[in-house]
Amino acid sequence: MSPVKTKVGQRMHSNKNGYVFVAPYAILFILFILAPVIMAVVLSFTNFNAIQWPSFVGFLNYINLITGDDVFMKYVLPNTVKYALIVGVGGYVLAFLLAWGLSNLTKGPRTVFALILYSPSMTTGVAMAVLWKIMFTGDQTGYLNSWLMDIGAINEPIIWLTNTNFLLPIIIIIGLWSSMGVGFLSILAGLLNVDEALYEAAAIDGVKNRFQEMIYVTIPSMKPQMLFAAVMQIVGAFQNGMISTLLAGNPTPGYAGQLIVNHIEDYGFIRYEMGYAAAVSVVLLLIVQIFSSVSTKLFGDND
Repeated sequence: MSPVKTKVGQRMHSNKNGYVFVAPYAILFILFILAPVIMAVVLSFTNFNAIQWPSFVGFLNYINLITGDDVFMKYVLPNTVKYALIVGVGGYVLAFLLAWGLSNLTKGPRTVFALILYSPSMTTGVAMAVLWKIMFTGDQTGYLNSWLMDIGAINEPIIWLTNTNFLLPIIIIIGLWSSMGVGFLSILAGLLNVDEALYEAAAIDGVKNRFQEMIYVTIPSMKPQMLFAAVMQIVGAFQNGMISTLLAGNPTPGYAGQLIVNHIEDYGFIRYEMGYAAAVSVVLLLIVQIFSSVSTKLFGDND
């Protein structure tokens, strides 16, 4: 047997071992990510009520979404954009600043504060709703109403969770409170592993303060962690809709707290218009993909 054939055989055997290790992830990826995405795209071109066989309608669902769905264009899309900008982008900046502040502490206090900031992201939706419902109860027993009445800011209780002026800000506050998840931890890990020699070299080159260190040394040295945190923050911001449903139902009063995920749930699992819900989910997927691409361009390795 020639040496070339021997090397090819060894390489194929090595590849087989690699395929065996990759197979569990590949199977799970296909079953729970790729297949549902393909099915959603296919169903988005149909009229499907979850009982009868889907009937092909072409781009009708997308046309209705853009031209005929006043709730989506007037409430859902603006609400989602506001939520994503504040909780997604704002939460990302907040996560970086908090992680940067913790990185300057000693190990003990840093661990305690990191756990405190991370723990809300581990709270289940039901537990989170119970906690915040107590805070925003619409009578004098609610913590916020009680405090505002004690200081004389209001004369009578505010029904926070049915008031269209306050519902979206409340959802945004809760979103920010629970946004310090694995992205926050990845940023903290990246900050703690930046080579100290880079800061010394930067000081020799003329970097004079901590802000310049952050811009010219810290962020460029931890682009992988920044990218991971950005993607996780984007996905988390756009898929978060459970808390508004638990607090105010679906649809929310006056659609004031209605996000795209709530709109999908409304049409898919309440009205059983699965084809239309699939079209909305495809639009959501495209929006997330656009934001993820922007994050990749900002923090990806472009060398």
